[in-house]
Order: sequence, then structure tokens, then C-alpha cells
Amino acid sequence: MITVIGVRFRTAGKIYYFDPAGRRIKTGDHVIVETARGIEFGYVVLGSRDVEESKVVPPLKPVIRMATAEDESVEVRNKEKEKEAFRICQEKIKKHNLEMKLIDAEYTFDNNKVLFYFTADGRIDFRELVKDLASVFKTRIELRQVGVRDETKIMGGVGICGRTLCCHSYLSEFIPVSIKMAKEQNLSLNPTKISGVCGRLMCCLKNEEETYEVLNSRLPNVGDHVTTNDGLKGEVHSVNVLRQLVKVIVVVEKDEKEIREYKVEQLRFKPRRKKGKGGDKEKPAFEEAALKELEALEKREGKSKLDDN
Repeated sequence: MITVIGVRFRTAGKIYYFDPAGRRIKTGDHVIVETARGIEFGYVVLGSRDVEESKVVPPLKPVIRMATAEDESVEVRNKEKEKEAFRICQEKIKKHNLEMKLIDAEYTFDNNKVLFYFTADGRIDFRELVKDLASVFKTRIELRQVGVRDETKIMGGVGICGRTLCCHSYLSEFIPVSIKMAKEQNLSLNPTKISGVCGRLMCCLKNEEETYEVLNSRLPNVGDHVTTNDGLKGEVHSVNVLRQLVKVIVVVEKDEKEIREYKVEQLRFKPRRKKGKGGDKEKPAFEEAALKELEALEKREGKSKLDDN
């Protein structure tokens, strides 16, 4: 076991381990550490704790010092300078007539580098822009092209649920999301309904996927034939996944049919088959179109390009 602390450098960013170097550091403290970018001001999100050495990526760098009042002042000044750097960079982009959208500007703690994050449809030749910016800031300039999901993570916003976006508030890394998750939860396959602010599939589709998989595995499919506990046979009309209720069309007298609701425990039926080749029923045209659009959307969605340290 090895003693470490967990540090973040931006809201909902990745957590990096550092050696507390014998100090008792608790959650909420501010520290000065050395990273690949240089000296950085970090926020402690995991206090001193012991973890297995296999979970630590060597070399484990020690904390240089606890942040002082002067360090706090430097961090505040850097945040103010970032606003000005953002404004200047926007002007330079317009001057060079570049088709790129500036997202954020960031100073390293020691002011050795200014990073600018932007989005663009394709590759951008920003060599002249970098030279122009270097002449203004008199320091190293780095421009990073990020994806639309990273843009949303940096800028933040409010989702259709009315809460702060997951990626901006607590998700340190993007999780894989697929159309299958939306289908498993019986959600509308309309892209506008299951896409987030970034235009990609909503990250929260992953939150309840496992629960729905378990609940769905206990239920029959719509159209399946079942036998009820009162001796009737019928066809599944609809299911309520969360309540585990099934509505069945049963024949009560001669040709008279009736829809009755049963708990899943009151029915006998063949277990749900795993979908394979030829296992899916033919889909309506509108569903096929929606699926194709969503699949195209997924293909455009690559891995996150943003490294927040």
C-alpha cells in the first residue's frame, strides 16, 4: 500500500494521485504540485489515504507545498488574465479569418504557457495565429482542438432534467453510450429526445441501463403467448417494466376477449430470447430512419480529445 492524495485541476476533471510527502492533507485543501505542464495549483478531492501500488501510475510526484495566501492570489489573478486572453484570442481569430470556435483560455500557474481550447469542423492551419499570440503574451502558446462533448464539459449548462450537466458537474471521464441503451429503456428513438446539449447521446442513458436489463429479462415480449395463474391463455399486450406488470389479451368466454393486468410472477412463458441474427422483428420505417440517424451520430463521436492536465 502507498499513501496518496487525489487532486483535480478543473471542475469535474480527472483525479490525479500525488504523494503527500508526510503531510496530513484533507479534502478541500489547495496544493501546489508539479505536472507535465509545469507547476500547477490543484484542489484536493481525496484526502490522504492508502491505495494499492497497482492503482498508481509511476512516478508518483510529491506535493511541493500547501497553497499559501499568495498562491491563492496568483490563482485569482490568473483567472482574471484568462478572460483577457480569451478576448484577445477571439480578436486574432477574426483577424486571421479562421473557421474555429474558441471555447476557453487557460494559464498554467507559473504563467509559462497559455492554452486555448477550440472546436472546428476540420483541421485548422493556426501557425500564423500562434505567432501572433506569442508576440502579444510573450510566453508559450498551445492551441488544442476538442470535440463537441468536451466543449459542453468546459462551458457547462443545464440539461432537459433541469439539473447542471453531468459532464460539467461530476463526470470526470466520458462513458460509452449506445442506441441499445435507449432501446432497452423503451425510450423514443427520436434523436432530439435522447441527445444532450452537445448533440450526442445523453450520458445519463448509462445510469439505469443495468437495472433495465435485469428487469426486462424477467418480462415476456409484447406479442408473446403466456399462461396465467387462473388457467387462461393469452397474448401480451403491453408491459410496465418498472412495476413488473403485464397486460394480457385473454379469451374469457368463447370469442370474447379482455385485457387483464397480471404481475409477472402470475404468468408462465418462455424466457426472453437473446436477440441475434433474425431475432429482431421487422422495424417500422420511422424507427429504421431514426436508428440510421443515431448510428451516424455515434460514428461521428470519437474518443475525448481533452486532457485536462
